[in-house]
Amino acid sequence: MIEAEKQDECDRLLDRLERETDLDLEAVEFYVRSAMLAAGATVLEKLLEPVGAGRRSERLACECGEPMESVGRRTKRLRTVVGAVRFRRSLYRCPACGATRIPGDEAVGLVGTVFSPGVRRLMARAGSRTPFAEAAEDLHVYAHIDVSAKEVERVAEQLGRQMADWMERESSRARCYAACDSEPPDADDPVDKLYVSFDGTGVPMRREELRHTRGKGPDGRAKTREVKLGCVFTQTTLDDQGRPVRDPASTTYVGAIENSVAFGYRIWGEAVRRGLGQAQRVAVLTDGAAYNKTIAAEHFPDAVHIIDLYHAREHLADIVKQLPRADTDGTLHTHWRELLDGGNIEALLDAVRTQLPRTGPRRKALLKQMRYFQDNAALMRYADFRSQGLFVGSGVVEAGCKTLIGKRLKGSGMFWTVRGANAIIASRCCQYSGRFEQFWEDQAA
Repeated sequence: MIEAEKQDECDRLLDRLERETDLDLEAVEFYVRSAMLAAGATVLEKLLEPVGAGRRSERLACECGEPMESVGRRTKRLRTVVGAVRFRRSLYRCPACGATRIPGDEAVGLVGTVFSPGVRRLMARAGSRTPFAEAAEDLHVYAHIDVSAKEVERVAEQLGRQMADWMERESSRARCYAACDSEPPDADDPVDKLYVSFDGTGVPMRREELRHTRGKGPDGRAKTREVKLGCVFTQTTLDDQGRPVRDPASTTYVGAIENSVAFGYRIWGEAVRRGLGQAQRVAVLTDGAAYNKTIAAEHFPDAVHIIDLYHAREHLADIVKQLPRADTDGTLHTHWRELLDGGNIEALLDAVRTQLPRTGPRRKALLKQMRYFQDNAALMRYADFRSQGLFVGSGVVEAGCKTLIGKRLKGSGMFWTVRGANAIIASRCCQYSGRFEQFWEDQAA
């Protein structure tokens, strides 16, 4: 019956278009789309009729244990990817406690919402990728879906929190297997080298979210909160010059505005899920911050910990800038950088000491900066790491901070709540990790 109706609609549409003397293809495209969506809405409405009402084969029980009774149908106006659809479904009420249920809504994922699963999916994706107002405009232009910016915000953040919960459950499941010293049933094949890298970046926050946060400026007032972002990826090959090559589509991300203890368990859980226990070699790449070293020592004690070479170069450049006899031609800096790149930290420190002022506050400041190299010398053996075919830079997570976090959460005029930011971060981590489809499949199941 439905197939016949669709064919009739197509025939009517073609008949009308054939009577047009001048073909405006763009106008025809949009006209056909509108007509097809309207026909699709009619089909969808008919498909939903038996779902929402009709006799049940067994009584519906309330949570209190008493049987519930049907009190008639209620109509909900759904907003679907094919347009507005009426959904008439039976409402059940418990005569004992007054609780209500709508089995039709439960059956098709519409509890507490007028947005269909398809529309919610598009809203979640659009709202996590562009500002909510732009996302609403894009949905109208690209998908003929009319929603407000506020509706996109609510749905995108709600689903972002669901993604965060789903990813945490997957991580907890992996950690349980690790605690039992066993592999999960769906574990990937052991990898040659597994990398874990993490960093932080500030996100502008609403004033009420900064009451207990101290800033770096002279007045101590903070404008941002730090998002901690981590990634896990694998490597199996080298290029023709002997440099490591990241495995395609192997990078997954986790992140949130949270303290370092909570984040340590978050990134560790993701590494376990990705096969930490089965990897032949594990390397941790960080910038050398104290809390990052703590996370590495606590959760990845057997890993090779490498301080990102480019952060180390920045520290060296800062030292050169503060020397009393500036390195005007760059030869001194070039030589020191060669020592750093070769991992010869002791020789580097000896060379720098020869250029320090003999006394004064500048000498003290430079000696303090040099402690970064003294304390991390064992984590800066770059020539040795390269000889083992390992990455020495944390560019993957730094790019993630710019693209995954900065591109969406640092726009002009944006000020976030922790709750809202974490929801969008979770959604973007899920998408950039290639897990968005799996989330929706699990939701449907």
